[in-house]
Amino acid sequence: MTAEQLISFARGAPSLDIVDVEGLKAAAVRAFDADPAGVTAYGTSVGYLPLRKWIAEKHGVTPEQVLVTNGSLQADAFLFDHLVRPGDAVVVERPTYDRTLQNLQRMGSELHGVSIQPDGLDTAELRKLLESGVRPRLAHIIPNYQNPAGVTLSLEKRRELLDLAAEYGFTIFEDDPYADIRFRGEALPSMLSLDTRDVVVHASSFTKTVCPGVRVGYLVGPADLIADIAKKATSLYISPGMVAQAIVHQFCVSGQIDRSIDTVRAALGERARVLAESLRRHLPQARFVEPDGGYFLWVEFPEDVLADQVAPAAAERGVAVVKGSDFVVDGGRNALRLAFSAVTADKIDEGVRRLAEAVEAARG
Repeated sequence: MTAEQLISFARGAPSLDIVDVEGLKAAAVRAFDADPAGVTAYGTSVGYLPLRKWIAEKHGVTPEQVLVTNGSLQADAFLFDHLVRPGDAVVVERPTYDRTLQNLQRMGSELHGVSIQPDGLDTAELRKLLESGVRPRLAHIIPNYQNPAGVTLSLEKRRELLDLAAEYGFTIFEDDPYADIRFRGEALPSMLSLDTRDVVVHASSFTKTVCPGVRVGYLVGPADLIADIAKKATSLYISPGMVAQAIVHQFCVSGQIDRSIDTVRAALGERARVLAESLRRHLPQARFVEPDGGYFLWVEFPEDVLADQVAPAAAERGVAVVKGSDFVVDGGRNALRLAFSAVTADKIDEGVRRLAEAVEAARG
């Protein structure tokens, strides 16, 4: 297979055709013109201050409640390092983002996977776990267009989760990088915006709305927690990348981010729709929830279809996929995660056709 022929459903990144390169170039020039001292100096560990202020306004919080980081994975790492000790119980969704899982495992936390339903985390299952005596330090939740399952946590479940956190004394880590990439349905309020009891720490990122290369993410939480983490950030790296954050700030204040989100939404909405149609046509035995937004679709196959065998068979046919077992502590043997973000609509059907061949070969 030549590289041109590879169709990759493996990577959760936007394809270049939907990144506003010209807009970013213009934002970079404006950033250097408007604030050469701020862009070129060390800066502060809480991030580029004008961007911090913009994020605070977006979420209706004070700037003291915001820490801007190098990507949201670093925001995750800071929070885990601050809150979680080896042996601490942590609730994760089942399945969940593989890197989060790896980071928490590396820290020696005791992970409790709670199943996901089409409307998000199974809160009844979580309640049972809590009633059995498990006392988590943290529950890591991806509420919108979850990675990898593509599902969205319902409003009712968001409220229930807030009540459980208050009742059982754990922090909800609302990891929310996909919220703006919505193609269908109504936007739901974040748990951060519904929280009156300081039980939520929220993280998001500009990776999915601007581009991954900027590596700009952020944490929003109680001011004292943010101040403590900022102290650690100072000794770790003095400050995050000011150039990238200043470019993102200019991109945001100019309104270009809204146009960028519109572009990404339209393209990914079409890709998700085409992917769902192709799966129904070529792999009628596959079960999936068609996402209302985001980057991912989770496919479950019958018991006799093993992802361990499908993935290499797909690679031989020029299709890259990720095995479901990467996203759970154990299990996921019959599942795949398909990222539709980087595959243009004209290639998707061909990719699914090859995947169907791989499934047949793996079965045989």
